[in-house]
Amino acid sequence: MIRLLLVDDQALLRAGLRAVLEHGGDISVVGEAANGKEALRHGRDLRPDIVLMDLRMPVMTGTEAIRAMRADPLLARTPILMLTTFDEHEDVVDAIAGGANGYLLKSIEADDLRRSVRRAVDGEVQVAPSVVEQMMARIARLPTRRSGGPQLAGLTERELEVLSHVGQGLSNEEIGKALFLSPQTARTYVSRLMSKLDVRNRAQLVVLAHRAGLIDDV
Repeated sequence: MIRLLLVDDQALLRAGLRAVLEHGGDISVVGEAANGKEALRHGRDLRPDIVLMDLRMPVMTGTEAIRAMRADPLLARTPILMLTTFDEHEDVVDAIAGGANGYLLKSIEADDLRRSVRRAVDGEVQVAPSVVEQMMARIARLPTRRSGGPQLAGLTERELEVLSHVGQGLSNEEIGKALFLSPQTARTYVSRLMSKLDVRNRAQLVVLAHRAGLIDDV
C-alpha cells in the first residue's frame, strides 16, 4: 500500500482527490495539509511514501515546502509530486530545481494520476505532456558544451550512455531494453549518476544531458 500525504489549500479539492487516489485500492491518503508548513510537520510525523502537493498556497508555498523537505533528513528522499493548475515555465523550473520528482496538472485523468503516483514511488519522473513540451523547447535554446566539461569527466562510458538515454526522456525499462540491461540495473545507474553529478532527480539529469551536448535533437 502506498502511503500518501495530500497537500492543497482547498478542502473540497482534497476530498475529491482523496476519493480518486484511493479508488484504485493500492494508495492510502494517510494525511492532509492545507499549506506547506502543515505539510512539513505532517511529513515528519507520518513519514509518507510520497507527497502530492499544490504549488500556490498560503503560509508556505509548494516550492518553499519542497526546499524545506529536501533540507530535512527525514524527508530528503521522499518523492514529491506537484499537482497544480499552473504550467508557467518559471513555476516548473523552481519546482524541479527545488527537488520535485514530477509536475502534473489538475486536468489530469484519474487513472493517469494514480499511475503517476505509482511510478513516482518507483523512481520515475512524472511531468505533464504540455509541461514537457515547454521544458524541451527551453532546453533546446540553451548553449551546449560538447566536451561535457569537468562535471562529466568522471563518468564511465556506460554511465554516459545511460545519461544520454535519460536525456531523451526514457524510463528505466526503456533504457534497459536499449542497452540490454535489466530495469533494476538501469535504475542503479541512474541513481549513481544522480549521486556523482550531485542532482536531486531525473528531470535535472535531463537538463544536464542537454546542456552537456549529449543530445543532438530535442
